[in-house]
Parts: sequence; C-alpha cells; structure tokens
Amino acid sequence: MSSFWGAFHNAKLVFVGEAPGQQEDLQGIPFVGRAGKLLEKLLSDIGLKREDVFICNVVKCRPPNNRDPQPDEISACEPILIKQLEIIKPLVICALGRHAAQTLLRDSTGINRLRGHFYNYHGIPLLPTLHPAAILRAANLLPDIESDFQLLKQKLMETQDG
Repeated sequence: MSSFWGAFHNAKLVFVGEAPGQQEDLQGIPFVGRAGKLLEKLLSDIGLKREDVFICNVVKCRPPNNRDPQPDEISACEPILIKQLEIIKPLVICALGRHAAQTLLRDSTGINRLRGHFYNYHGIPLLPTLHPAAILRAANLLPDIESDFQLLKQKLMETQDG
C-alpha cells in the first residue's frame, strides 16, 4: 500500500524520505514508526506540526526485507515524486537520507558530505539531512540533524518573507 498525500498538498515545506517501512506500508502514511516520531519531535523543535508539512518517499512501495531501494525501483517511482513536487510547489524541500538526496540532486556524494548545505532543485532550496532512522541507530548524530532543522526553519522564514 502507498499514499500520495502525506499531509496537506499546499505545504510550504516538503520532506522526501527513502521508502515506506513496515508500519508505513500497513497504514499507507509516511513516517509513522519510530523515525516518524523523531521527525515529529524535530518539527516541534522548530515550531511546526506534521500537519504543516508534506511528507513522501522516493520509492512508493516497501522494498522486500526493508532493504535499500534498487536503482530500477527509484527510476520507476521518480516520475511520481516529481509530479508530487510540481503539484505542491513547496518553498523548501528537505531530503531525508542518502537515497532521497542523491535522487533529487542527481549526485552520488554521501549524505554526510551533502548535509548542512542548501542546493537548488529547479529553483527550490533543497536541504539534504540525515534520515531520522539513522539517528535512532546513532544518537551521537542528533546534533547534526537538529542543526539542519534550524537551517530549515531559517530558510522557510526567509522564503516566506521574500
């Protein structure tokens, strides 16, 4: 099962993850498991709620055994992601994790080198950051994602003012 609308379609901030996990697949809602709870906390820290943003994934169906998405799966789902972004027209995009960042930026650089800096995605500021699931596995990375979320907050304020 997959879900097109993770939140309101007029969201100013879009988060793009990797692929649905088991709970996401069962419920048809992105980021509802432990990583989703962390994402909601990070949003709260910058004054946002889940309802304020749109959340989706590069790959729309869960890969078997929770493995990384394969290139052909990414290629098959990418047109849907592009259409989602065209419809929503966000002010800012945040790529959560390596697969989302590399797909949107067409860049094979690792997430640790990409994160913390804004890039241009068809005229939209895009910030790659760590996937919340990575933080659950390595809590020492929490300050990195927290600082990236502060960058998101700042950029969102700039784009809404300007």
